[in-house]
Amino acid sequence: MCGIVGYIGYREAYPIVIKGLKRLEYRGYDSAGVMVYDGAIKVCKTKGKVVALEERALKEISTNGSIGIGHTRWATHGVPNDVNSHPHLSNSGELAIVHNGIIENYAPLKEELIKRGYVFHSDTDTEVLVNLIEEVQKKEKLKLGKAVQLALNQVVGAYAIAVFDVKNPDEIVAARLGSPLAIGVGEEEYFIASDASPFIEYTSNAVYLEDGEMANISLKKPIKIRKIKDDSLVDPYIQELQMNLEQIEKGGFDHFMLKEIYEQPSVIKDTYRGRLHADKGIVQMSGIEDHLEKFLNADRIIIVACGTSWHAGLVAEYIIEEFARISVEVEYASEFRYRNPIIKPTDVVIAISQSGETADTMAAIKLAKEHGAFVFGVCNVVGSSISRESHAGAYTHAGPEIGVASTKAFTTQITVLTMLALRLAKAKGTLSHSDFHRYLLELELIPEKVKEALETADKTKEIATAFKDAPNCLYLGRGYNFPVALEGALKLKEISYIHAEGYPAAEMKHGPIALIDEQMPVIVIAPKQGHYDKIVSNIQEIKSRSGKIIAVVTKGDTQVRELADYVIEIPETSDALSPLITTIPLQLLSYYIAVFRDCNVDQPRNLAKSVTVE
Repeated sequence: MCGIVGYIGYREAYPIVIKGLKRLEYRGYDSAGVMVYDGAIKVCKTKGKVVALEERALKEISTNGSIGIGHTRWATHGVPNDVNSHPHLSNSGELAIVHNGIIENYAPLKEELIKRGYVFHSDTDTEVLVNLIEEVQKKEKLKLGKAVQLALNQVVGAYAIAVFDVKNPDEIVAARLGSPLAIGVGEEEYFIASDASPFIEYTSNAVYLEDGEMANISLKKPIKIRKIKDDSLVDPYIQELQMNLEQIEKGGFDHFMLKEIYEQPSVIKDTYRGRLHADKGIVQMSGIEDHLEKFLNADRIIIVACGTSWHAGLVAEYIIEEFARISVEVEYASEFRYRNPIIKPTDVVIAISQSGETADTMAAIKLAKEHGAFVFGVCNVVGSSISRESHAGAYTHAGPEIGVASTKAFTTQITVLTMLALRLAKAKGTLSHSDFHRYLLELELIPEKVKEALETADKTKEIATAFKDAPNCLYLGRGYNFPVALEGALKLKEISYIHAEGYPAAEMKHGPIALIDEQMPVIVIAPKQGHYDKIVSNIQEIKSRSGKIIAVVTKGDTQVRELADYVIEIPETSDALSPLITTIPLQLLSYYIAVFRDCNVDQPRNLAKSVTVE
């Protein structure tokens, strides 16, 4: 959940670390801190965002020095305050650490360290870890790297860490287990970060540490990577980054979220480019082609995901079952391994994650592999943990998604999963040739239709003004658009803090209808394709109880228009592909409501972009 940054080289470290922390604030932003070494360790940390840290650091510490580490926090152990902020120092003041993750056995370790005379100032598990490293180092008279390796073998949990030792000021030791960590490799300089965004302007070369690996990073010798478990050497694999600086800037938009909403026509096209050839009647994805028999012989497909990715998985369940006639189950990754699921070697597990680092989804993948299932990953970040842990997979091409509330990840995930369903349907012969070709042509038209749906922005602004103070909201959809209702409600909750729930429209009569009165806005997704007559009946039930109806309808609709208080028109498409269009006005509605409520759209309270702890 947290973001860590480190630098060692010939430049001043402080401005690089601060800029890096600002780019990592999507990972957590309730406190921040920095350490620079200029002949002595200088630490500044504070509750609040990186801007608050920057103001404080310029007053309190020297910012000179060519080595530094920094941290932006999403609180796990200990409330957000100055003391619990990172970096943490060991009792001697000689070791400094930044940490993303959770040390699960911190309590017995802390108890033992207290017996040995250690004093703790914070409530964090991280302070326990840095003192454990110091204890191992002192007791065994070891260099930092070896002390870190031995200490981490006593630790249970997840971590990405960077550790500095004042006794060896030309080195940073980094390690990871369950939390991501990238090392940027430049000319006579190295960068350390939770992802590559803090150093993309300095180098395009990076080493991604694998789970259970640590690195000794020094200017005096080549980078050394070792296994934490047995200290064995690993050859570092340097890869070229697939992003640029322009992708992680706002590009003239007020918020990253709005920019990312408007990027959807282009990123959907990027996602199917080279894979979808409608004119030739071809869908071709190497991750599927190379393992086609695994899919065709599967007894069932299990989709594991969390949050927005779980909603994309629900859409995929409808599409795969309809097109390819393979049984699909969609599971919350956070619950999957805790209910002792039945997993067989004949199962295919599709793991979906925007970041490719979601801890619960990673745990589900490992469990599936232990039972012999074939794992297919769908994620956005090249080189991420899920992409490396899966047997095969497909990248979306959404580009960096900085806004915490996911938008373009959702539509690009659906695009990938739709292409998967179409490819399997063709191989199985479960779609007629004409239907298969029709869907290919329709999918190719989706970017233009999304662009048209974005033209509803003025209408959604008007609606947002009317309902920005609503305490509750209900979202209803049927069939393919039930998951869209769930996703619309999640977006509103995440960024505007309005309580919202999504339901299948037919379930309204089984409880939620009791909530409907003249104060309750109800967003109904009612495109012409699908279960139109049924949802019209649901709208009439709402109308008869004085609910305020906001309807998302196909252009030219007249029947729903007569019943609804507000109508948002979208272009027509097939029922199966409609979620790619219907979700657009819901994203815009959530965005504008949040703006009118003066909420922090890109960094909603209590949330972080990448959930790397359970």
